[in-house]
Amino acid sequence: MNPSAFLDPQKLVSTGASVLQKAKAFRKMVAGGAARSAGTGDTRFTPPAVPPASGEDESDATWGFADTRFEAKADDHVIMTGSRYELCKEPLPTLIPWVRGVMQTDIRANDRNPYSFPPEVPAPIENAGFEQAAKALLGEQNVTREDRARLRRGHGQTQEEMYAIKYGKLPRVPDLVVAPETEEQVLQLVQLATEHSCVLIPYGGGTNVTDALRCPIQEKRTIVSVDMRRMNKILWIDPVNRMASIQAGMVGRHIADQLAKHGLTMGHEPDSIEFSTLGGWIATHASGMKKNKYGNIEDLLLDINVVTHQGVLQRSQLAPRESIGIDPRLWLLGSEGKLGIITSAVVKLFPLPEVQRYGSVLFPDFEKGCGFMYELACAGNWPASVRLMDNMQFQFGQALKPANKGWKIQKSKLEKIYVTKLQGFEPNKLCACTLVFEGTEREVAAQEQMVYEIAKKYDGMPAGPENGRRGYQLTYGIAYIRDFVMDHWVLAESFETSVPWSKLVSLVENTKRRLYEECERRGLPGKPFVTARVTQVYETGAAVYFYFAFYYKGVEDAVHIYHEIENIAREEILASGGSLSHHHGVGKLRQHFLREIMSDAGLQMQAHLKQALDPHNVFGVGNQLPDRSAGDYT
Repeated sequence: MNPSAFLDPQKLVSTGASVLQKAKAFRKMVAGGAARSAGTGDTRFTPPAVPPASGEDESDATWGFADTRFEAKADDHVIMTGSRYELCKEPLPTLIPWVRGVMQTDIRANDRNPYSFPPEVPAPIENAGFEQAAKALLGEQNVTREDRARLRRGHGQTQEEMYAIKYGKLPRVPDLVVAPETEEQVLQLVQLATEHSCVLIPYGGGTNVTDALRCPIQEKRTIVSVDMRRMNKILWIDPVNRMASIQAGMVGRHIADQLAKHGLTMGHEPDSIEFSTLGGWIATHASGMKKNKYGNIEDLLLDINVVTHQGVLQRSQLAPRESIGIDPRLWLLGSEGKLGIITSAVVKLFPLPEVQRYGSVLFPDFEKGCGFMYELACAGNWPASVRLMDNMQFQFGQALKPANKGWKIQKSKLEKIYVTKLQGFEPNKLCACTLVFEGTEREVAAQEQMVYEIAKKYDGMPAGPENGRRGYQLTYGIAYIRDFVMDHWVLAESFETSVPWSKLVSLVENTKRRLYEECERRGLPGKPFVTARVTQVYETGAAVYFYFAFYYKGVEDAVHIYHEIENIAREEILASGGSLSHHHGVGKLRQHFLREIMSDAGLQMQAHLKQALDPHNVFGVGNQLPDRSAGDYT
């Protein structure tokens, strides 16, 4: 049967069917091969353009949407403003008291470290020739030297960067911001930058957490931020061959929403999906929460268009797999803006799942939870997502619950009695696993049966779908916590790694111990907040997220101390068998570790590649330079 004889996908697009109906229709269409007369084999269509949504303004001073933040009230209750998340507008009475007890410090709602935003922004290094040519190319409205626009594109989301824009300043930011709309415009910008001796740094969602967007302070040329967010369209969808071409500046939430209208999904859901872009995912070699079912970004990527100093890297055709010698596309994964500007990519698609169900399991302790994760990895047929939280992170999740009302008060008491008294779980040791199952009814049922059978071997107790669902919904709300606690004298950040199964538990224990020791050695006030979770499983190992925070009131040069301790923790991770990064990348924050993990030959190969593709250092972002530390940029 000729695949081009399938039902015209445009007919399905134009219907008013529900998402689930469209998902089922796609499966029926492919399985049944409904007749279509055209014989060209072209099953692509261009989806309708979607106008920008209102009410999506983002904050320049904090993470996330401008209308969303945590606020502390006089009675120590915390409220999340806005209406975007389940946490919003529900008083959280136990969060501040819980943090106060865990960190053994006098954190109070009315004790804030007031900040001033925006900070002083360095005067731009002007390049009249480039600026005039860019305005002629893009239009004056898409070229700016406005201070707030330059400031926002000069940093990512590390706690050091966010502290700097609130309580200090950035010594170097882009001198000019340009916003192209087409690949041809990007190509001409690169040509102009070469002609006028400028530096180009691509900007997507600004969610980077490795200092990758920081501008080199020693750079004397004009630095131009190329804001890719006007390049935010799905160029075409091919539902029969299950692929789509998407511009690099499109943010994850818009990709997911627009594909879902046609019964499809890319399935890539990093924690930053609301704000990060497709180009950023490729440039950082990203991973997502549901990689078990859909894969990491490298598994989803079929083709990339990239504008380099040499021209556009692109292919004339697409195939399921190829053996074509050295593949230039692979150079761009994890390139972090140093080789070119990603303009679009072709990615795999999947039908929306017929069934999505959540689950959760309680384990007596973290080690038994890790045993469960290992056996699950060996068994295969994994849930779309499975994440194991240690005891501290479990407690943190409990502290983010609104106060119980009515019959829920008694229900909560009975649940605690059942878990701690009847089942014998110790409150300060138990840990929790949250699960997402996606697929057909049969697939999900089989996964659920397997998961709970394995969990039982490790004394795991099913804790219900609601806890699992809430755990995943909290992912997006919790991202705002870092900025909230910074205002209340707490510096906090996350960092991640991946590690073989045989070294997982010891790596977590060693890293936690080292963080506690380093804080004690420096006489930091109270106790640090240290927690870990296992976020992704592989046949050979797992990814681990750490969260680390300490109280900085009265601490001199607290940001430098945090950076110093974080580096020591990374040394411990490497010594314990972990990787330099699982998906955050290298940037400038971790580049000084590159000599510890890579041979001279490997580093020289990268240097030669940079010199060959970008001999004039047009893409002079300064990332992944092994002999330069992040301190050179701060």
